[in-house]
Amino acid sequence: MAVRLKIRPVREPAFRRYGRIVRGFDTEELRDALKKTPVPKKGTVYQASEPELEKLGVFAELRDREFGGLPLQIGYCNGVNHKLNALEYHRSSEVNLSADDMVLLLGALQDVDPEDDTYDTSRVEAFLVPAGTMVELYATTLHFAPCSSGDRAFRNAIVLPRGTNLPLQAEPKREGETRLLFAVNKWLIAHPESGMGRDGAFLGLKGENITVEQETEK
Repeated sequence: MAVRLKIRPVREPAFRRYGRIVRGFDTEELRDALKKTPVPKKGTVYQASEPELEKLGVFAELRDREFGGLPLQIGYCNGVNHKLNALEYHRSSEVNLSADDMVLLLGALQDVDPEDDTYDTSRVEAFLVPAGTMVELYATTLHFAPCSSGDRAFRNAIVLPRGTNLPLQAEPKREGETRLLFAVNKWLIAHPESGMGRDGAFLGLKGENITVEQETEK
């Protein structure tokens, strides 16, 4: 059953808990290059680092101005998706640039139960990111793959510190917060219906595995 979420534009004050709109960068070249990246007919594809995107002039600007000189990677997450499935967080902000309208399902790390690292999906909020908008998601923001606006595919550039989301070099201990460590700089809480338990994900999302179906308004 689809959960009817109120989908707010990212320009509304409610988004400030989770992130901010990033302004002051010329992203036209990045948007054009993003439109040439592959889009699967079903599901999503994720690429942590895409050399063609990292050749662009905005890469150095984001590194120096937005991330304060940290080594960066620019990748993408493209496709068609309507499910929550999981929520993740990093020890760093993440910057997203949408080439198409997309919906972000977001939560706050502060709302994860400190006793058992579970999270109630009824706390999730939804925000529409219009095509061409760049947003920063704070390190305390729970997020995962974007959802489609309607039935349309999305293309989303993802900027993170270099190495994020790559495979771990050592198997973490399965206790406390380290149970959530799923990849480099990636702590993940999955829903039991996601199927991600087969890959060792911590199944700590309680409640509906939210489905976004309705059309959205800008």
